[in-house]
Amino acid sequence: MSKKIEVKSVPELVGTLYPPPYDGPVRARGKRQLGNVAGLTQFGVNLLRLEPGVWSAQRHWHDREDEFVYVLEGEVTLITDAGEELLQAGDAAGFKAGDPDGHHLVNKSGKTALALEVGTRTNDDVCQYPEADLVAISKGESFSYTRRDGTEYENIRRRTPDDD
Repeated sequence: MSKKIEVKSVPELVGTLYPPPYDGPVRARGKRQLGNVAGLTQFGVNLLRLEPGVWSAQRHWHDREDEFVYVLEGEVTLITDAGEELLQAGDAAGFKAGDPDGHHLVNKSGKTALALEVGTRTNDDVCQYPEADLVAISKGESFSYTRRDGTEYENIRRRTPDDD
């Protein structure tokens, strides 16, 4: 059986599960879940597509999951507590689990950017969003977004550029 993945044939998920008002800048984000297609269970691999003006995520950090990004095409701005850094094709960045320095990528250029995202898959993780009243909690197969006070957001669904 072939292990080759025809990347263009992997469906692209466009949008975000973030509840309003945090969904806006991420609605046009595209991801192809390559690790899922390969049947990987220890870590995930996504091909991330960011059109101009689109964010990879809200600024965030994970309690128990490492993350790594490698820019394949175009350029993105990495935003962390230290400020902004330009990442161009061939550049990479890593984010250690438990480091409370929230990060995200923003495409401030005029061209599409592509990056590989690689991250640990744990059965339980808490993802903090330092600039939003948002916490993501995953336990096994269950997943929820709460406010910092613990109240759950309702009506969690994929929001895309086609949503009002």
